[in-house]
Amino acid sequence: MFDNRMHGHGCGKGPMRGGWGMGPGFSGRRSPRGRIRAEILRLLADGPKHGYELIQIISERSGGMWQPSPGSVYPTLSLLEDQGLVTSTESDGRRTYSLTDSGVRAVEELGGEAGATTTPEDFVDLGREAMSLVQAVRQLAFSASEAQREAALSILAEARKSIYRLLAE
Repeated sequence: MFDNRMHGHGCGKGPMRGGWGMGPGFSGRRSPRGRIRAEILRLLADGPKHGYELIQIISERSGGMWQPSPGSVYPTLSLLEDQGLVTSTESDGRRTYSLTDSGVRAVEELGGEAGATTTPEDFVDLGREAMSLVQAVRQLAFSASEAQREAALSILAEARKSIYRLLAE
């Protein structure tokens, strides 16, 4: 018997509709608000860059765990320019951004503050394992019996609670 819930039809949940956070518009590679500003400043300290280049570098250095959207990078660059921390020039149809003297001072103030672009290997390992779990759940969603789905729900709920208990310690 065909179960609409498992194929993303009808209820708006499931892998095809993004109901599990993995469909169209999924944005699991987000970062805390405000972090993009510090990352852009740090990267521009290494030399001038354009917006797309900043996005690529952040994604590469985080092992793909964080890929800021153009909708967060370009407005941040505009704000930094308005604040006098960066300046931009256009060449060959590309706008390139550089730090001003005030921007250099802002980077120095950031210092070794947590949130540097490079992600610790442990974090990347956690992300890979989480993605492997998501893949297993997707497979289960399409081929498991009702009893198996119920057992998986219980396992996942307990795993989530266990992780929050770790954080609370």
